[in-house]
Amino acid sequence: MDVMAKTSTTTQGLRTAIERSGYYPALVAEAVEAAVGGEPIRSYLVHQETTFDANEVRRHVTVLVLTGTRFIVSHTDEQAADDTSPTPYATTSTESVKLDRISSVVVSRVVANPESYTPGTLPREVVLTIGWGAVSRIDLEPAACGDPNCEADHGYTGSSTADDLSLRVSEAGDGPETVREALAFAQSLSEATADPTR
Repeated sequence: MDVMAKTSTTTQGLRTAIERSGYYPALVAEAVEAAVGGEPIRSYLVHQETTFDANEVRRHVTVLVLTGTRFIVSHTDEQAADDTSPTPYATTSTESVKLDRISSVVVSRVVANPESYTPGTLPREVVLTIGWGAVSRIDLEPAACGDPNCEADHGYTGSSTADDLSLRVSEAGDGPETVREALAFAQSLSEATADPTR
């Protein structure tokens, strides 16, 4: 298959995945396609999530796209009518990040019965965390020394973690195919960020 045909197939696959999510597909597809432009798509992941907020059910979709030079993330949220709008509305945002800005791709896998794990078995849950320096989380706690009777002030200790995007998919909530797709996307992104020719 030539590159042009493969790109067309990947673009159509992304549009089909967005439509399959059933979450304002015309709105989501338009925002994602505008961000991608004419660049060929290497890989993508569409994740639709439903959350419960007090007495309301809210839906949210995240679309991740990998091109030859960029990582694109799109979020679409729906909102109930409020003081700013008499009718329900949706907010869509896209961010385009150059691949050389991505500092970390963390894949956390949760597996059942690890003592009998067989290579290739699908994890029951995957958390994909991607950092590119836009958002960092700082966790601080009081520092202490090894003396249990010490009452001196040792200041604080902590860590700074890049936490621009964290996406969780599970076999129970999203289905095994979505877990597989999340792992495939994570592998493509990891390979792209390690590629010295990009």
